[in-house]
Amino acid sequence: MIIGIGSDLANIERIQNTLDRFGDRFRNRVFTPVEQAKADARADVAGTYAKRWAAKEACSKALGTGLRMGISWKDMAVTNLTTGQPVMELTGWAAERLLQITPAGHEAVIHVTLTDDHPWAQAFVVIEARPLSTPSGAGLS
Repeated sequence: MIIGIGSDLANIERIQNTLDRFGDRFRNRVFTPVEQAKADARADVAGTYAKRWAAKEACSKALGTGLRMGISWKDMAVTNLTTGQPVMELTGWAAERLLQITPAGHEAVIHVTLTDDHPWAQAFVVIEARPLSTPSGAGLS
């Protein structure tokens, strides 16, 4: 079952202007070291940051809070599997909130997708609650 959906659209040029104006102060406040390393290694640095910004906004919406109630930007981090697929990792208050909204007997799975077409970056986050697996043969008649 779906327990949260969020989307966000970020302007890459706005993120570039923020990077130009605030530099490391902005990067260190919003992005984890892993996210920074990923963005700084890419040709489109601002686009990569913009997609991750949008993903954090989308995730906060899927959690049902937006960026309030103690949630920190760095409590939500976008990393990538070896295949390149983006994944959202939650820590701190964001992880606590995820536990609060996950029904008993379920595990939460966060799905994230990112895209960009200059000057826009977009992210969608869906939080799914999957039933915990039952022991082999349990419940079968």
